Amino acid sequence: MNMNFKCKLPIPKEVKEQYPVSEELSHTIEARNKQIADVISGNDDRLMLIIGPCSADKEDSVLDYICRLRDVQEKVSDKILIVPRIYTNKPRTTGKGYKGMLHQPDPDKEPDMYKGIVAIRKTHLRAIQETGFTCADEMLYPENHRYLNDLLGYVAVGARSVENQQHRLTASGLNIPVGMKNPVSGSIAVMMNSIEAAQSGHTFLYRGWEVSTTGNPLAHAILRGYENNHSQSMPNYHYEQLQLVYELYKQKGFANPAVIIDTNHCNSGKRPLEQPRIVHEVLNSRSYNADIRKLVKGFMIESYIEDGAQKIDEHIYGKSITDPCLGWEKTERLILEIADRL
Repeated sequence: MNMNFKCKLPIPKEVKEQYPVSEELSHTIEARNKQIADVISGNDDRLMLIIGPCSADKEDSVLDYICRLRDVQEKVSDKILIVPRIYTNKPRTTGKGYKGMLHQPDPDKEPDMYKGIVAIRKTHLRAIQETGFTCADEMLYPENHRYLNDLLGYVAVGARSVENQQHRLTASGLNIPVGMKNPVSGSIAVMMNSIEAAQSGHTFLYRGWEVSTTGNPLAHAILRGYENNHSQSMPNYHYEQLQLVYELYKQKGFANPAVIIDTNHCNSGKRPLEQPRIVHEVLNSRSYNADIRKLVKGFMIESYIEDGAQKIDEHIYGKSITDPCLGWEKTERLILEIADRL
């Protein structure tokens, strides 16, 4: 085996003991996560915005951004529920490039997985302590979920992971909403199959244990666009596509039909300034059709302090080092516009 085993990492229980959740904070997490679950189940008719940087890079700028969201949340709390993105793992199509805070807690230094595990837990913990927000993260590595499972409010399974058995079965054992993205190919059937798997009970191997699950009724769809045979970005947020997903949900009879629209990635062609336009088009569809209004529970928006993206060695505060994002001023304006329309 051509692998260099560098060091044995601590198990999740050990890291949780080092960076624990107080009893008071656990009550905050429970109350907050009930709100998120209620939006997906339809018991709360507010619109959910899962919003934040493409990939969390620096703890201080990420927390600065989330504190700004906290202030806006107070203004729109009757209509919108904000769930900040703290995406601590970055999937790479070719495996090259910055892989996220888990791998490199300091983007300027070499990978250090132990420091990364500590950094991602501390960042999520600080977000709850300083703002009361439980946040969203992507489950890129299912076996790592337990380092954060007591802190998260929402989990996404990405387009390259959604067909993977381990991701689907692990999602079936979570007690928070899990968004299953359509795959890069755009197959809605694959996405629906992943939701069915996540909503069903299973017995499988996880972290050296035989585990059983009863299914996650809060598993749901995320539409993020797709690539055609010529590697061109194609959107799937339009009215007719939302009607199709509604009909498939109806045929399948899944619990808690829900769709989140990812406004970046292939839906925008990674042109982040298109995200407000996409949001407004989907709001038009919701206002025109009551079924679509009930189905579309919110948006996933890539946003940071500065517009665009930078190279990893440029060191511009609050500017993405992965996919380009919508800057703060445009983000705040968009959130207030959405609230006005609702």
